[in-house]
Amino acid sequence: MNDCLRVGLVCPYSFARAGGVQNHVLGLAGWLRSQGHSVSILAPGRPTAAMLHGAGLGATDFTSAGPAIPVSYNGSVARINFGPAAALRVRDWLKHGHFDLVHVHEPMTPSISLLALGRARVPLVATFHTATPGSRTMGLAYQLLPQAAERIDRSIAVSRTAARVAEAHGGPRSTVIGNAISVREHPLAECTARWRAGDHPRVTFVGRYDEPRKGLTVLLDALPVVRRRHPDLRVQVVGAGTARRTAGVQFTGPLDDRGRNEALATSDAYVAPHTGRESFGIVLLEALASGAPVVASDLPAFREVVSDEHGPVADLFRPGDPQALAEALLTSLARPRGQWERRGRRRAEAFDWSVVGPQVLEVYRNAAGSASSAAPRGRSPRLWV
Repeated sequence: MNDCLRVGLVCPYSFARAGGVQNHVLGLAGWLRSQGHSVSILAPGRPTAAMLHGAGLGATDFTSAGPAIPVSYNGSVARINFGPAAALRVRDWLKHGHFDLVHVHEPMTPSISLLALGRARVPLVATFHTATPGSRTMGLAYQLLPQAAERIDRSIAVSRTAARVAEAHGGPRSTVIGNAISVREHPLAECTARWRAGDHPRVTFVGRYDEPRKGLTVLLDALPVVRRRHPDLRVQVVGAGTARRTAGVQFTGPLDDRGRNEALATSDAYVAPHTGRESFGIVLLEALASGAPVVASDLPAFREVVSDEHGPVADLFRPGDPQALAEALLTSLARPRGQWERRGRRRAEAFDWSVVGPQVLEVYRNAAGSASSAAPRGRSPRLWV
């Protein structure tokens, strides 16, 4: 394989809505481009020009797989597409891309990722993001299309939790490589006042808060206990959902990356009250990089993300327990800043693209080496077309 690669990236989720997987794919594409590699993204929907520009990409670096439909998946709503029309778009993209390697995200979901897995005739890398034990969708895909899984030359999982889930469903053994952020986009401002937001403490929640597993109600139920000690506490809720009239809570709606980063940079705590099914937690790193202390549910993937060699650099609490959340948040608000913030920043730096990108590229090299001696690609099954 040449030093400069032509890489095809497949994302099953629509770019018409922001999401963790989509942002990761954009970030990876931008890092690969910065290293001299050629990239092309295939996904439903279409990102804005600003999103592409922010990643150092142009309009020709993205191919739309067509419109997506919302389906319930992993306790959330995934916007994906599948079927003959999508299969034709996958076929044409692969035919004209002349890729050295194709990197498919969420390969066993019924989407363009599964279609690309069946049609590609070049080395294949797959990344697993799902953290749903006993996923019927993933299990059914492995049962009905075992040959598709065999097409994967190298597998990545974003956390040990995601790796265990994939392997439990019959997937390949994965190299654990977390999602990444660009730390330089999170300038760390020195805070000289008692509170980062001014004369009152502010905590922030980021996510699609209408989804029960994101746990906003757990946070809201904890507020009365917290306000006994901090009656002037302010809460900002960032993300898509139905705004509610709640005293001391501001629903900002979705913000772009810069707006979200500014919100985190002026937060005295970032609260992640998710109740389960989380495979990583990229916003935890964004908060740490911005200097915002993290208070999070003690989920395996969250603990993995926020722990360094000395243990968690966050206050963790029992998932779904408002009293436990309140106690953890009070502990966080009472802690002196400084060293804790610097330690969180160092943890975030371990997931910067300058660290994660080379790890992914090494997997690409290994996939190319293993594929060179594998069975001819023409013997692989074809899906739909």
